[in-house]
Amino acid sequence: MNNIPVGEVRPSQLLWTYGPGALIDLPNISVLTMGLDRWDQARCVPVEEARLLQAVRRVLGPQVERLRMPPIKTSEDQDKFDPEARIGVPVRPFPRWLRCVRCGTLAEFDLNLFNIKVNPYRPEDTRFIHKGCEHNGESEAVPARFLLACRQGHLDDFPWRYYLHEGQGFPDCKGTLKFFEQGASLQTENLWVKCVGCNVPARSLVHAFGREAAKNLPACRGRHPHLNSYDDGCGERARAVLLGSTNSWFSISLSVLAIPQGKDQLGQLIEDGWIYFSDVESEAETKMVLKTLAKSGSLPGIDAFTAEQVWKAIEAKRTGKKDDAPPKETDIKRPEWRVFTDPAAPNDWPYFLTAKAAAPSEVPGIVADVLLLQRLREVNALIGFTRVEAPEESDDPEDRPPIASLTRAKPTWVPASDVHGEGIFIRFKEQVIREWEQRESVRQRDQKLRTGHHGWRNARQLDPQKGYPGIRYAMIHTFSHLLIRELALECGYNAASIRERIYSDNGTEDPMAGVLFYTAAADSDGTLGGLVELGKPENLGRLIKQALRRATVCSSDPLCSEHNPAKDRSLHGASCHACGFVAETSCERGNRYLDRALLVPTFDCPDAGIFPSDLWA
Repeated sequence: MNNIPVGEVRPSQLLWTYGPGALIDLPNISVLTMGLDRWDQARCVPVEEARLLQAVRRVLGPQVERLRMPPIKTSEDQDKFDPEARIGVPVRPFPRWLRCVRCGTLAEFDLNLFNIKVNPYRPEDTRFIHKGCEHNGESEAVPARFLLACRQGHLDDFPWRYYLHEGQGFPDCKGTLKFFEQGASLQTENLWVKCVGCNVPARSLVHAFGREAAKNLPACRGRHPHLNSYDDGCGERARAVLLGSTNSWFSISLSVLAIPQGKDQLGQLIEDGWIYFSDVESEAETKMVLKTLAKSGSLPGIDAFTAEQVWKAIEAKRTGKKDDAPPKETDIKRPEWRVFTDPAAPNDWPYFLTAKAAAPSEVPGIVADVLLLQRLREVNALIGFTRVEAPEESDDPEDRPPIASLTRAKPTWVPASDVHGEGIFIRFKEQVIREWEQRESVRQRDQKLRTGHHGWRNARQLDPQKGYPGIRYAMIHTFSHLLIRELALECGYNAASIRERIYSDNGTEDPMAGVLFYTAAADSDGTLGGLVELGKPENLGRLIKQALRRATVCSSDPLCSEHNPAKDRSLHGASCHACGFVAETSCERGNRYLDRALLVPTFDCPDAGIFPSDLWA
């Protein structure tokens, strides 16, 4: 299958869903995205964002040189047999075991029982064919939908012969395996495998899951199929997973907002657009590049400077010392908070255009101010992935599940995406937050959430004393979810495309209490303007009131309001899909640490809400 197109995915999906090591379940076959070692780096356009690059280096090491976009075809109208039409990300068939849909023959595709059938004009129609099928002569073959995975990020084919023979004498068995269904449903107890070459009885796949799995499955072999490598020794228990299951691949990414790093606007423009200036060797070449940028609008704001000024800035960047050391400030959000709360916030930068807005009159005692981000840029970078367990269990890297690598050696670049959008930043009054945190009813809710947090982490063998974000975070996070649901009804964007960025820290030196609602799209515009419009005081106050009014009663009450996280070791209080949960693409914490009792009265807790009752009366 060398260089055969088999389908298409969006570039952004290579960061969130189908990155290196992930399985892509296409209509007829299943493939695995290969590691970055196999990607054509020359086709991956660099992305400039110094803050994100340094954040990536803190995790992966100083050898990371660039952030790069996934390879993208320049035209859809190319000749299908032209080499340029084969630009893409390398993949390989996985799992290697295939099953004939007619006769049930189960075998590895490299045993030549199955042949690949290619359609260059419809790549998604590529499939495997079983030509020796005993029932039809030629039948389609599909992937066997069982795999093995472990917490260390390893992935392997399901050990069909080992499982059938219960680990005894299976290396000597050369018989043909058959997969068949027996029963009305497709539950695992009705799925069977048998061998037609020996007398071993057929075995149901129900024993590969649950408590029996540990004694029926072999130890993990430490396999990384996307890297064509094996790790030496793996102490984790291999678990059976289904092809297409969400726990087979979780992306680990970092994201930053492009904000001004100083008062030197030209220096920031050169940094952001270094891809255009890196090869410039003279002032004359600089002038030509500026003309091109002015026509294309690729670097807004650069046309305000002369070719002489730009050339001097280019030379200054080249002669300046390269600092590979991590910055002293390791918090990605802290610089953003300082820019958002600056009384003289920049409002004319290419990727950062803001406008001050008055706090809504409905909540003058709680909301300090509002900043409308008419233009913003978000840059995301994929740094690794996990299997079996999701990575958002802790912000502490030491508490995360082991991160599987994207390359065999230490990576020198990582995939990134560059998107543009708009947003609303809301800052709460610090003194009001501190007084609210001292209430006895709030402390009781805090203790319940903290107890649930401890139990949840204990069940996963994590340090229970780490990772708790605090009651302030839970309140702001819940407010964010309620307002996202309300904004989606009016702004023109769907709820899944509105994202949150919570700024919460109760430190005494520089406390944070705010939230950014923003949306970003992969095209050059990235904004409809509807979200910023709703941030104006005459609209935002009404939306906050509506959101709080809806939150007072949930359709799942009284069960929702009486939910106690301390009893079931969960990470949310009075919150559920009917009132407070949002799409996973919107939430930065996977719908955890939510409790609407911290905002409004509920049946179970009438006096812990921070907002006064006259807002929804």
